[in-house]
This record gives sequence, C-alpha cells and structure tokens, in this order.
Amino acid sequence: MSLSVRAKGLHKAYRDGRRSVEVLKGVDLEVTAGELVAVVGPSGSGKSTLLHLLGTLDQPDAGTIEIGGHDLAGLEAAELAEFRNLSVGFVFQFQELLVDFTALENVMLPGRIAGLRGGEVLDRARALLAEVGLENRLDHFPSELSGGERQRVALCRALLLEPPLLLADEPTGNLDPESGKQVFELLLELRERRGTTTVLVTHNALLAGRCARLLALESGVLRRIDALDGAAGPV
Repeated sequence: MSLSVRAKGLHKAYRDGRRSVEVLKGVDLEVTAGELVAVVGPSGSGKSTLLHLLGTLDQPDAGTIEIGGHDLAGLEAAELAEFRNLSVGFVFQFQELLVDFTALENVMLPGRIAGLRGGEVLDRARALLAEVGLENRLDHFPSELSGGERQRVALCRALLLEPPLLLADEPTGNLDPESGKQVFELLLELRERRGTTTVLVTHNALLAGRCARLLALESGVLRRIDALDGAAGPV
C-alpha cells in the first residue's frame, strides 16, 4: 500500500531571537505512490522541517499538503494524530527509542497507540524483528544494542502498522559505514516488498544515488538534480 504526496507553495519560518528566519520559501513537491525520493541539501536548509510538515509533526505558515488526495489542512488535531499514527512511519537519525522499553516493546508501541489487539501487535513486532535479523534481541534494551541494531529496531517500529508513507531523516547518519549500508539495504528491501512511498533525507551520496529521484533543497526551494554535483532542474 502506498500514497501519493503533493505539496504546493510551502513556507515555514522560525523565530531566532528577534529575527524571523524563513526556512522554506515556496516548496513544491510531488511524489507518486510507491516512489522513493531522496532530498539532499546543506545543514540548516530545512530538510527536516520539510519532513516534519509532510508528517504533520508541524504546520506550514502557508501552502498546502495533500497525501493520498486528502488536504491535511482540513483535519482537526485528533484527526491529524490518527492519520500520523496509521499512515506515516518515521525513521530518525537518533532512533528516538524509549530507553526503558525492550526492542520488542518499542516496536509494539504504534500498535498499542492504535488500539490493536495485544496478540496481533506482538506477532507483528516479532515477525518484523526476525525479518531484520533481531529475533534473538527481542528482550534487549536500547543500551544493550549497537547503533545499527537500534536503527533496525526503529525501522521495524516505523513499519509496524504498514504505513503507506515512510519519512526517513538521515536514517544512517549516526552509523558507521558498514552498519549504515546494512540499514539502508533493509530499508530498500522492506520498502520494495510493501510498495511504500518513501521520502528520504540523506547526506550520503551513494545512498541518494540509489533512489528513483534526487532533489536538492537550496535557498528554501526544491530542485531536481541528476547527481549531488549535477545540474539542477525543476522538481
């Protein structure tokens, strides 16, 4: 299952003391259902901000976002929360795992929030962790796992409810090259199997080059590029 993504004229500014700093200055983005798109750009260019807007973690100052043909601006706070939990999977650079929860409990969390039956959530979480080679680490806490293992747990948590949209913010940025490669391969494999629409933010040129389309966020707008050092064009 997958969803299309369409953003038009996104603007977002933040306060920096007395200044207003505009991060996004009219971002347009279209991602077809099932597509894998990479977004690159310098630090502070607004890549994470864009993902937060697409995932309803924040609201744009101006512009529209449609996911699966539905305008998010028309949803109330409770509806946005439900949409976020059921339709969007997030993978962050620093995993954001709950330190007092085991790997299995961390993966089960979205299902518990969604109100699914305990047995069903347990079975899904166990199957996902086995799929990424962590079947023997179910009862380990985050502090007992390597960085690569923690990121695999985070990936499983993001995919537990089989969300049609996956947003990944530097998912390999905090890992050594080998662990990063393994996590990225797993992300590609799981995404391909489920046909999930994916927007990936990364600084890794090799990983970005394996995505279907490469976009650069520069000066507050998105541009299509052929490679990290290639020519830019319209999105």
